[in-house]
Amino acid sequence: MTDPRSSLSQTEDDPSKKNKQVLTRLWQLSRFVKPYRLQVIGALISLVFAAGATLMIGQAIRLLLDKGFSAGSENLDPYFIGLMGVVALLAAATFGRYYLVSWIGERVIADIRKAVFDHILELNPAFFEVTRTGEVLSRLTTDTTLIQTVIGSSISVALRNLLLFIGGLALLIYTSPKLAGMVLLVVPFVVVPIIVFGRMVRKLSRSNQDRIAAVSARADETLRAIQTSQAYTHEAHDRARFAEDVEASVRVAFRRIRARAWLTALVILLIFGAIDFVLWSGATSVVSGSMSAGTLGAFVFYAIAVAGSMGSLSEVWGELQRAAGASERLLELLAEKPTIEIAAEPRPMSNRLETDIKFEDVTFHYPSRKDAPALHGITLEIAKGETVALVGPSGAGKTTLFQLLLRFYDPQSGVIRVNDTDIRDVHPTALRSLMGLVPQEPVIFADTALNNIRYGRPEASDEEVRAAAKAAAADGFIDAMPGKFETEFGERGVKLSGGQKQRIAIARAILRDPEILLLDEATSALDAESEQLVQSALEKLMRNRTTLVIAHRLATVLNADRIVVLDEGKVVTQGTHAELMKEEGLYARLARLQFDTGRNALSA
Repeated sequence: MTDPRSSLSQTEDDPSKKNKQVLTRLWQLSRFVKPYRLQVIGALISLVFAAGATLMIGQAIRLLLDKGFSAGSENLDPYFIGLMGVVALLAAATFGRYYLVSWIGERVIADIRKAVFDHILELNPAFFEVTRTGEVLSRLTTDTTLIQTVIGSSISVALRNLLLFIGGLALLIYTSPKLAGMVLLVVPFVVVPIIVFGRMVRKLSRSNQDRIAAVSARADETLRAIQTSQAYTHEAHDRARFAEDVEASVRVAFRRIRARAWLTALVILLIFGAIDFVLWSGATSVVSGSMSAGTLGAFVFYAIAVAGSMGSLSEVWGELQRAAGASERLLELLAEKPTIEIAAEPRPMSNRLETDIKFEDVTFHYPSRKDAPALHGITLEIAKGETVALVGPSGAGKTTLFQLLLRFYDPQSGVIRVNDTDIRDVHPTALRSLMGLVPQEPVIFADTALNNIRYGRPEASDEEVRAAAKAAAADGFIDAMPGKFETEFGERGVKLSGGQKQRIAIARAILRDPEILLLDEATSALDAESEQLVQSALEKLMRNRTTLVIAHRLATVLNADRIVVLDEGKVVTQGTHAELMKEEGLYARLARLQFDTGRNALSA
């Protein structure tokens, strides 16, 4: 997998290619707008009426000056009533435009956020090996907010000002071709800085968003490890690194702001300088009698409308450049493909384990560690209903076997079979529905005890959840809490001890009632009393169930039907505890180390 930012660097020096790429990607986002065609049509109609009403004000001013204020005019009411009617139409059209466009913006951005989040959930752990979670969160929040501003406001403003510019320009020519020619002379001088500075703003906006993502990632990483940071008195260093990231983002933001400020200033100087010159020429014509005051008034109104629309377009162009950078980042995320390929027509998978689990000459290395195989030529068969303990030093490949069986990754060679079917031929969801995982580091959500356990089977009743908690020896400490099963555990389970978290994770697996049970050092964080309670619950859960255990406690190893010893990604040997002790190999050495040091766990 490539770094999502690599595509940017490849086109950074090719502006034309970059512009085409941005337009293409912005157009790709339009698919989120298509479901709301009626609202878009309504917004466009309101937009046209609002722009038309604005331009009609100029004609109302001309009539008012030339007819209403002319000598001998006795009735001014129709002119003022007409002007008020135009203003009322403008107000109604503006309401419709603002409401519909804002509604579309909110609705579309909600759809984009859901689409991005849904897609992220489909990506495999390999993606998160090379992408920081904080950066993903930045794209999901900050970048979508920028796009919301564009869809819910900027595009509408841009279209309105474009209509005002085109309509105002046409009316300028109709009102006074001579003065209009003077105005048109300045247009190229306005367009050039918009293009030049706009390109600069887009590049800086993308860089700014990447810097903001780095800030978010740094904060997320530090706050998740706040206890470690404080325990190692690392706060000053963390503050300094965070400050460096923030200042880097600010420096890029300042450069972007400076570019936009120059753009706005140049546009204002050139446009209003031209208006000043045109006003001088028009006033001279009125004095000489070659032009009426109403015509000059209307011309001034249209000139201001054109100038204002050009200035607003330059502002909006800057917003569009920022949104282009944000859309690139979001579309790059949506374009990420899972590293595992789902079969075009997945084979059906029984909801029961009917035969053995087989690893056939499996070799695998992680995407971020391609030079060091995590597993090398593993051949292993686990019989239905068998309990197999996986033992070995750290990095031997025990957890990797779990991850391959869950199909978080696919091996580079070899086959894994469940129910005599290559797991690559079935849908991952169907495969994983057979399994229940108790990880070494249990995940606790900022939710109630009831919902944390129910995570194992969302449709379970409250009674089933409480029964699972009791089986995992978790009901005692839950009932002792103020809210009992309605108690909120806090973010990442800050209210729980390590052993309590482990028992919640075990209760989750008990509630799931899986065909294949995967225990990754499931009792590693328990004290002796809790271990005895949980071990009893696990033994009941493991009965008549296929179980793979990454062994940590000796009791788990002794109770296993078979022990598989792994080292450096290979199966070294396998057998019962007694058989392996007689071999005087790696297992015997690990077991003696445990006894000699008085520990209650194997090194796993």
